[in-house]
Amino acid sequence: MTRRLLAAGVTAVLMAGLGACGGGGGETKANGTVGTTGSTGTTGAAKEAQPSPYTVFGLRDTVRHVSRKTVADTRAHLVRKCTTTTERVRHTSRSGTGTHRTTRVWYTTEHHQSCTKVRQGTEKYRRVVRPERWCVRLDDVNGHTSQDAVWYRVTRDTYDQVLAADEHRRVEFTPAGTGC
Repeated sequence: MTRRLLAAGVTAVLMAGLGACGGGGGETKANGTVGTTGSTGTTGAAKEAQPSPYTVFGLRDTVRHVSRKTVADTRAHLVRKCTTTTERVRHTSRSGTGTHRTTRVWYTTEHHQSCTKVRQGTEKYRRVVRPERWCVRLDDVNGHTSQDAVWYRVTRDTYDQVLAADEHRRVEFTPAGTGC
């Protein structure tokens, strides 16, 4: 179990490092498209596209930024409460053989501490109702003229680059999800 957790942790750190080194930069390509890599998530409102790790291209239709929404809420306030217990433990040792066999008995006191989280009142906090999202809507997705008004969720860097591009210009990026 420990090896699996260690392997998962190493994999997560490695992926985060490679993601930070390898992506996010957008460039204008020779054919005039704006391209980016390293985007995460896509979401669709008008039409649902299949989530894909591959890049998509199409004509820039519109962009949308959905801000994060939070509400005030209360939850149980948990505090750590520990109790100490003592236990008298009997120890024995035997020595000798035959009629000279003796048993020695002694007692020690062991201390144990058990801790649990106990509710003690309530506390206020901000609960996220809607996470922040950056979305791009494309027409003629992957060259199919029948696929219009498809929403993709993208990273903020990709959103900024697509926002800077002219309307109905061919853009290419790696979506993070579909819909918005």
